[in-house]
Amino acid sequence: QVQLVESGGGLVQAGGSLRLSCAASGSIFSVNVMGWYRQAPGKQRELVARISRGGSTNYADSVKGRFTISRDNANNTLYLQMNSLKPEDTAVYYCNAVVLGIAYWGQGTQVTVSS
Repeated sequence: QVQLVESGGGLVQAGGSLRLSCAASGSIFSVNVMGWYRQAPGKQRELVARISRGGSTNYADSVKGRFTISRDNANNTLYLQMNSLKPEDTAVYYCNAVVLGIAYWGQGTQVTVSS
């Protein structure tokens, strides 16, 4: 079992920045890939960015150059630095971890970007 708790969401004006955090606990020694997903109202959940334990990353085209994913393996924490935010980034952001083929999710944190 893996428990994930997100924090750092909020309301920000377009062009602003936010940093999301995800604290992982439980059977985290077997976590390889971790990622951030988001779901806007009326839309499907989509991948924002993900990172392997070794630090390899990939991003959705819509956030490349604006968002940066990172992880602190020593403290079992995942981060998402979001810069140059746009109204279309408004969504609930979820932390994800895959352990032995099972996907675990956090409860989500709301990010709202006003124009």
